[in-house]
Amino acid sequence: MSTTPVLYLKPRRAKPFFMRHPWVFSGAVGRVEGRPEKGALVAVADADGRFVGRGLYNPDSQIVVRLLQWKQDEAVDDAFWRRRIEAAVRLRRDTLRLPERTNAYRLVFSESDGLPGLIVDRYADWLVVQFLTAGMTQRADLILDLLMEIAAPRGIYCRPDEEAGEKESMEPRRGPARGLAPDGPVEILCDGLRFLVDLAAGQKTGFFLDQRENRLACARWMRGRTVLDAFCYTGAFAVTVARLGEAARVLAVDRSEPALALARRNLELNGVANVELQAAPVADALREYRKAGRRFGAVILDPPKFARGGQGIERALRAYRDINLMAMSLLEDDGILVSCSCSGHVGEGDFLMMLNEAAAETGVSAQLLERRSQAPDHPVIVSCPETLYLKCFICRISRG
Repeated sequence: MSTTPVLYLKPRRAKPFFMRHPWVFSGAVGRVEGRPEKGALVAVADADGRFVGRGLYNPDSQIVVRLLQWKQDEAVDDAFWRRRIEAAVRLRRDTLRLPERTNAYRLVFSESDGLPGLIVDRYADWLVVQFLTAGMTQRADLILDLLMEIAAPRGIYCRPDEEAGEKESMEPRRGPARGLAPDGPVEILCDGLRFLVDLAAGQKTGFFLDQRENRLACARWMRGRTVLDAFCYTGAFAVTVARLGEAARVLAVDRSEPALALARRNLELNGVANVELQAAPVADALREYRKAGRRFGAVILDPPKFARGGQGIERALRAYRDINLMAMSLLEDDGILVSCSCSGHVGEGDFLMMLNEAAAETGVSAQLLERRSQAPDHPVIVSCPETLYLKCFICRISRG
């Protein structure tokens, strides 16, 4: 096949990989020919020796190989990495035409762009990069150089992902990596709204780019309503529904004081005066509102990831049920519930069943008005359903 080390699959385990699923789990591996080091390029073959593809190897991970390509005559060289990054840039620039409406979007989305283990987000003149696998981390310098050339940012900042580092048994890259580092939060523009993003701190890479379209969709249901924005982070939903959705008033709650400090600045940037910020654990705040008999015309729930792995699904669903149950009890008749989940391990079916259980326990009827997902700069690759992770359900809650 070549001098490249070869990983042979067990009998009857190759079909998903011939269908271009990129993850080879340890349980599918029959034997390894050669002695590949962690992060090395390996070929993958079925039990009969037929070529499947090539990918990056990590014996310390549950996902032993992340497949990059399925063409036997295609080399994985510097030109390969350039082609993949250029294709990702073209999608956002030429197909989605995102630069015409925003200067903040996901530039590379890992498996969905054929670059498993690489996340790149653009925030105005800066890029934030996450290397999520040992193989990508070993190629960081090449990737960073290509990004500087192709995307032409003023600078690149590396953000660690501690969970990925633990799973891959590696030390993630962190800190300024190329060019200039911003001297404070970076201002971005999205659909006429302005936001400040701290590239060095906060959740994900500093802003929830995947909710861009969902914020606009949510705003269409908010006119004249009193809105509770739970888990508001730096205020993107609150600003959007107040300015574009013409909500009457918004109460935005989050437990993070630094996030709320940035939310306060975002409100000022956009001239929003009808949003009140409250620092509190969200579940505790919801209980207090219910105890006090408060009512809202709409509730937005955008919590952090509750399920970190397959074993945490039941616990996550209980947490989702609890906050959705309390949200439904706070809504006026014909109120709007926007319920989100970024836990990829929780499927749409399970999430809908959870909403049904919460509605039944609350004694309300929930009508699903919109069933939404992540923004298209976070595309789903159909050969890897796991790249579909974000759920955003907009429901009408009635008490009749």
